[in-house]
Amino acid sequence: MNKYKLTIEYDGTQFVGWQKQKNGKSIQSSIERSIKKISNEKITLFGAGRTDSGVHAKGQSAHFELKKKFELNKLKDGLNFYLRPLPISILNIKPASKKFHARFSAKQRTYEYIIVNRRSPLTFQSNQAWIIYKKLNVKKMKEAIKYFIGKKNFNSFRSINCQSSSSLKTIDKCIINKKGNYIYLLFSAKSFLHSQVRIMVGTLVEVGKENIEPKEILKIIKSKDRAKAGPTAPANGLYLKKIKY
Repeated sequence: MNKYKLTIEYDGTQFVGWQKQKNGKSIQSSIERSIKKISNEKITLFGAGRTDSGVHAKGQSAHFELKKKFELNKLKDGLNFYLRPLPISILNIKPASKKFHARFSAKQRTYEYIIVNRRSPLTFQSNQAWIIYKKLNVKKMKEAIKYFIGKKNFNSFRSINCQSSSSLKTIDKCIINKKGNYIYLLFSAKSFLHSQVRIMVGTLVEVGKENIEPKEILKIIKSKDRAKAGPTAPANGLYLKKIKY
């Protein structure tokens, strides 16, 4: 068998998420169909992160196996041809070792969240960012985000649908950058709880609105109570940016 590793970019707006489901179109099933068209083999595609409905990716990773060996550029071009006109692009493809697994071999996942902070509504990027009309205090948000770094119990920042057996997670890096009206939030960890990044972003926005003081983040974490944290930020501002192996 020949194992291949993909790097994938997609706009998640029209999909039910990465994982194939009976109730709609998924990124996973769309790529699997394209692989079958070019190879005439039915395969299972394994992704590094199961992004939710509406969440995008700039650097999702996935792997699959084929009996037949393909020239890499021909395989990439063929997959992109069959994926048209869907908003999915295969950015790179390379051979993978037998031990490689897109999900379990990942050492770090980096998510980016994009906020547009202005009084005027979004037009071109209406499905690619969270528009917030009230001016945010980014200085306070930068102070607050530091409290997420390290190994902590993030039970206050997990959705009710989270199936993880433990809410202990280690956040390696959290960064906020502001460029004009755009605020970029970056989070890196080996893994995250379901909706963790979006709930952290929603809570940081409450800090930016000055409804929560930066140091209150520590109290929210210690409470282990989802009701104490902020709202879940919309899916359309979230991007799976990079997988590190």
